[in-house]
This record gives sequence, C-alpha cells and structure tokens, in this order.
Amino acid sequence: MFSLGNNKGITIKSPEEIDLMRKSGQIVAQTMQKLILAAKPGITTMELDQIAEDDIRSQNAVPSFKGYLNYPATICTSINNELVHGIPSDRKIQDGDILSIDAGAIYKGFHSDHAMTIPVGTIPESINDLINVTRESLLVGIKNAVRGARIGDISHSIQEYIESNNYGVVREYVGHGIGRNLHEDPPVPNFGENGRGLELKKGLVLAIEPMVTVGDWHTKLHEDEWTVSTLDGNLCAHFEHTIVITDNDAEILTINQPL
Repeated sequence: MFSLGNNKGITIKSPEEIDLMRKSGQIVAQTMQKLILAAKPGITTMELDQIAEDDIRSQNAVPSFKGYLNYPATICTSINNELVHGIPSDRKIQDGDILSIDAGAIYKGFHSDHAMTIPVGTIPESINDLINVTRESLLVGIKNAVRGARIGDISHSIQEYIESNNYGVVREYVGHGIGRNLHEDPPVPNFGENGRGLELKKGLVLAIEPMVTVGDWHTKLHEDEWTVSTLDGNLCAHFEHTIVITDNDAEILTINQPL
C-alpha cells in the first residue's frame, strides 16, 4: 500500500526496532507465499483475504491495512488493469489474469509492507515480460539504496530501467518511509533525478514500490474510492519490498531469505 499522505516524519530506527521490523517483514513474506500458492483460477479474492488475515494473526501480528483510513480488508487484490487498492470481494480470479497482492503486518508496533504481481494459470509471454520488468526494477532500485546515496538515485534507477524496457512509470503514487506508522516520510517516487532528495542514512526504513504500465501511466480512481486502475485500460504491475539502509547493501526485510 502506497502513501496517501498523513506522513509522520523521517525517523532513523535503532537496531532493536529494526529487529522488530525484520520479524514483521518475515511474517508478511510468509503470508505472501501462502497467498501465491492459493491464487488459483476459481478462488475469490475474499477467500485470499481470509487466508491472509488468518495467517498474519496466527503469527501474533495484526493486519496493517484493515481499518486504515477505513479500508475494509486485510490485503489489496488488484486484477489486470487495476493497479493498486482493489478491495477483496466474491470476484473469482480467472485463468490468464494477473493478480497484484499488497499486504502489511504490524508486529509489536512496527509495520511491514510487501506487494507482488503474479500470473494466474497461463499468461502470454508478453505479460510475463511486464511482470518480470516490474520485479527487476524493484531490485534495481534496492541496489541503489545505499548509505550516502539520495532518494533520487533510487527513483532515477527505477525509472531508467522501466522506460528502457518501453513501459510506463506511474507518477501519481509513490513509495514511502515506514516504521511505527504505515506511512512515514520520505516519499520514494519511482521517477526522478540522480543526486536529488534526502540523503540515505543507516537505519532509514523504506517501502520501495514500482508501479508499471503497458500503456500511458495515468490512472483513475474507482467509485469505491479505493481501487485504482490505468486510465487507458491497459495492464499494469506492482512490486514492493520494505528495506533498511545499512553500512553495506540495503537489507530486504519482507523476505524470509536474502535475495
């Protein structure tokens, strides 16, 4: 889930706080793996939501999203041309769909945030390319999230990778800081210039989340006031990891094992 405002200021986390965020990240990573295995043709997005809530709570954590700004569910489930914030329902996912799942957990007061776009059943190679480029753009951004660099170095590297592969970069929504609050400063755009923005310091925790479109990057908000889709109706994809800046390469917190 990306920032909707209400940022709470830039905070540098202590080693003890990072340990709690690491645990929170591992919880949501485990939940995501269960959702990927369950996301077969014919399952409803509400059934996936129940799996997520049960799994997060079974790990002594609480869903980050449920109740946040009155959001009604544990996860966001966005299908095909829906970019983010799709609300789970009795809608069944179909063979050939692409499904974006966004999940968050709170463990002992600390949030984690993680998103993936996955194929359901069999999809054309061209759509696999969209998913792969979006995933790789996230890893490119993370590689540039090093101590002493700037937010703009992350942003520019993501934009350059996506556009070099002839896809669009969404400008209307961005990543964010995270910690005791789901959304904290600084914002982390997926577009920008090298050497601009906040300097990255050890202990800064960020949720980096490229959002990529096949066509034009503009989006529209649906009548439910949550679901966001591409304005032109073309496909899109979304990946997100929560990371912490270290003395060396950034550490990915929303993963059970290092990449």
